[in-house]
Amino acid sequence: MNFQRGRTREEPEINLIPMIDVLLVILIFLMVTTSYAKYSELQINLPQAGGQPGAEQPLPINVSIDATAHYAINNAGLNYTGITELASSLKKAADTQTDPTIVINADAKTPHQAVINVMEAARQAGFGRITFATQNEAN
Repeated sequence: MNFQRGRTREEPEINLIPMIDVLLVILIFLMVTTSYAKYSELQINLPQAGGQPGAEQPLPINVSIDATAHYAINNAGLNYTGITELASSLKKAADTQTDPTIVINADAKTPHQAVINVMEAARQAGFGRITFATQNEAN
């Protein structure tokens, strides 16, 4: 038996005002805590020291390799006959330096094996400091 024929049932609705209040409180909390984080950084004054400048770096040994795997040490051409010959040429170029830096200037089309040969020769000569020369791309 339905005694309330004329009355329609009201649809439930979600009240957004309490949710907005909670979000505003969270927003205020985040704003306050982030401003305090800026002031909690450590203020450090680094110590100062005086000293003599370091010793001059020894002259590097430049090994150039072109696209056809021709070698040159310090711009002097070299007939490649093997890794041991290349190692002895590196020792001659080092002169009195004990561990010079070997700079490999290889063409972009140089075979990978040619670069590995220079690295192996430097290892056999007892040189461990090897670097590669590059150039920046032109814009």
